[in-house]
Amino acid sequence: MPTSHSRSGVASLCAAALTLSGLAFTGVVAAQPAAAASPAGYQNVRINEVTSSNSDTVELYNAGSTAVSLSGWKMSDDGFSPQSFSPSSTTIAAGGFVTFDSPKGLGDSDKLVIYTSDGTVVDRVEWATGAAKPAMARCGGDGTGGWVTATAATFGAANAPGCPSSTPAASRVRINEVTSDGADTVELYNGGTSAVSIGSWKYVDSDTAHSPVSISASAPSATTVPAGGYVTFDSALGLGDNDSLFLLDANGTTLDSVTWATGGAKPSDERCANGTGRFRTATTATLGVANSCSGSGGGGGGQTGRLLGGGGALTSGCTPEAPGGTGSTPAGTLAWPGGLDVTIADNVCAFTTSTGPEGRDLSGLAFDPANPSVLWAAKNKNWLYKLVKSNGTWIPDPSWSATGKQIRFAGGAGQPDSEGLTVGGNGHLYVTSERDNTDNTVPKDTILEYDPAAPGSTLTPLHQWDMTSQFPQLNTGSKDDANLGFEGVGYVPDSWLTANGWVDPRTGAAYNPANYPLHGGGLYVAGLEWDGTLHVYGLNSDGTFTTFGTVATGKVSVMDVTFDAGTQRIVATCDNTCGETHTFLKVDAAGAIVPDVTYGNPAVMPVDNLEGFALAPTSTCVNGFREAVWSDDGVYGFGSGSSSYGHALYSGTFPC
Repeated sequence: MPTSHSRSGVASLCAAALTLSGLAFTGVVAAQPAAAASPAGYQNVRINEVTSSNSDTVELYNAGSTAVSLSGWKMSDDGFSPQSFSPSSTTIAAGGFVTFDSPKGLGDSDKLVIYTSDGTVVDRVEWATGAAKPAMARCGGDGTGGWVTATAATFGAANAPGCPSSTPAASRVRINEVTSDGADTVELYNGGTSAVSIGSWKYVDSDTAHSPVSISASAPSATTVPAGGYVTFDSALGLGDNDSLFLLDANGTTLDSVTWATGGAKPSDERCANGTGRFRTATTATLGVANSCSGSGGGGGGQTGRLLGGGGALTSGCTPEAPGGTGSTPAGTLAWPGGLDVTIADNVCAFTTSTGPEGRDLSGLAFDPANPSVLWAAKNKNWLYKLVKSNGTWIPDPSWSATGKQIRFAGGAGQPDSEGLTVGGNGHLYVTSERDNTDNTVPKDTILEYDPAAPGSTLTPLHQWDMTSQFPQLNTGSKDDANLGFEGVGYVPDSWLTANGWVDPRTGAAYNPANYPLHGGGLYVAGLEWDGTLHVYGLNSDGTFTTFGTVATGKVSVMDVTFDAGTQRIVATCDNTCGETHTFLKVDAAGAIVPDVTYGNPAVMPVDNLEGFALAPTSTCVNGFREAVWSDDGVYGFGSGSSSYGHALYSGTFPC
């Protein structure tokens, strides 16, 4: 349960493949048929990188959830004379990259415009002298980041490795909301730490006959955007039902852009998450303040999908809780690589119990690898659930227990503050507990093994391993400190560790499972909420354990841990404390477990205490995607009155 308080590697989606440091996992993604008019989803295709050095290469990125045909598309430079180009692929997959070399050549100071086959402007970028050398790239998220002069070109892959370590202040100012409802108002947001003057900046729409217009001449609410603040202005060019807006600095270099199709920008298109996410069509304009991100997500914006399902009245005693301790998303976090639509996937107030009548505190999640139709869930106040699908909704399996089963410590005592869980190689459930809720000021960082096939409504552990003494910083007499212990756990098979050359920290040599004959077929990685570190253990059958050291996630906290066989990565999840992130970790060339890539959540999701995260096995893949599930510890969603209020589970998709 949360309280207030860099990423390395390369990730890319090439065609229909999710790539993690050279390991490609390819699925089939159906391309959309070409049409004479602009293809569906064209507004999600963004110019992502461009260079005016030698090759004059251009990279496009698809920020949408469906493939888009590039058939008949054209480009132009500052002469606005469209010409055909030869892309590396004529279809750009969802989350994918396509590159081409400009047929005209690109100058040291130039512009690039991309058009669909019917002449509709898709995106545009301009640069001053030298700004596109070695490349101009979107930094802060492929397809969504601000334009920056890169330190290295990364064509065909994620931009993050080529982005400067510090983003210029001007590039932290983003188009955050825009409306084409007559007022044609634009909102800028400054996600940086210092105020930025915009008095000399300009903007232009998709009409190539229009010249850029000064913001100062467009009734701005201010000519300086404070750190974390907003400025609005009214477009003097008018904004159409199917249009674009491009933001330029004093030198004419593009800083940001947004494109919307028919039906978008009414009442507005807004970034979700506020200031950083993709654009979506809002239900209510929120100009001058943070975006609500509570609309349907549909409409012409189309860059963030839709939040589907949910609703229902709260049951008696069910009390959602607003999130606390929200932090910023770390630099280098990439956009969610899966589908952009998310479905609320449980019944309202589905997890009320005798020890938790408020319905909150569903935390750790884990798919059962032996039966992927089963999702196991832990509720903080000593409950476990076996969940199955019913008409697309995850419900407690009535054949196991329609109300969940209580769990105890060894001997049948106490109330484990059950936070995380994983399925071990023997099919048993391994659950982490931070405290005994009957004495919640004292830490009790344990891993408990339960047999899910055991009869009865209450489960007692077959084994219990107590690591509390390793974390004296949690034993202060404060229930808040005691609540920052083991938050998640994942079972990591020995076969993965040996195949990837993991070096045993205890010996300095290659890990040899035979040296630890009592530990079973894998190790357990427990996540410590206190500081975001992972702790690796061998859990021995005699009740002892072996400590294999600590792994840094690069995040300030961790809420869930899983091993995903599909990507061959350990995944450490952090909730709103880290701006909602999933850090995928690998074994590097030196044999150490290190962060590889970090993804954010789909932009339609709330920024809440989303403590649980699970990826379905690849055996469940359909059209190149599989299910991803999140749990909201506070069942708060987007707050009272929203369709997500009172719901704990969200379902989306992730590449195979």
